[in-house]
Amino acid sequence: MTADMILSKSERETLKALYRLTKAGSDAHTGALAEALGVSPGTATAAVKRLADRNLANHRPYKGVELTAVGRRAAVAAIRRHRIVERFLSDMLGYPWNEADRFAASFEHELPQDVEDRLFVALHRPATCPHGFPIPEPEMGEIAELPPLYALEPGDAAVVAVPGSTDPEVVAFLDTLGLRPGVRVVVREKHPFDGPLVLTVEGQDRTVGERIAQQIFVRKEARPERHAPGEQDRKEQSA
Repeated sequence: MTADMILSKSERETLKALYRLTKAGSDAHTGALAEALGVSPGTATAAVKRLADRNLANHRPYKGVELTAVGRRAAVAAIRRHRIVERFLSDMLGYPWNEADRFAASFEHELPQDVEDRLFVALHRPATCPHGFPIPEPEMGEIAELPPLYALEPGDAAVVAVPGSTDPEVVAFLDTLGLRPGVRVVVREKHPFDGPLVLTVEGQDRTVGERIAQQIFVRKEARPERHAPGEQDRKEQSA
């Protein structure tokens, strides 16, 4: 039996919150954890103590909380389950991508591991959740981080990902621009001094300000390899 199979709902949610808080490599304090979970600091402290008793986290008073290697794997497994359930709700039950996150949290914790595995296969082994974020492989200790849209430079192409926590008004605005999860964009211009981006979105030019562009994430495409003039001809002749 794996650690993931015997975790409670509160333990999984605590692990996921700790992973997100510590993914930059810094420890999380119980105050920040309490805010992320929407509970009191005392409840967050008790949750961390339970994880520490199971060797899933280390709690150092006045310094913060860090996940152990086992804890990080369990957190990644919990995030994987959440994203698979979101995919099920979106692909098989027809829920909009921005509603799948809320409904997934209501029953994902009750799934046996075998059901999660069968769902993943039935969904044809999806690479991303409906928001556009990667579904990690089992037993991974880390999840690939996506850069914000504003990190791109002119000429870059990428596929959009939008967090489920995004303000509904921002989601509605993005929708008017065609900026939805899974949409491919190309950066045409990036104005200096935190100026806006000019993007090509589904054949249309769109302008997005810095504040909004920092709230959207992307899976960047590799730029095509460039050859010096005449280099490609020489390669073909020597082939």
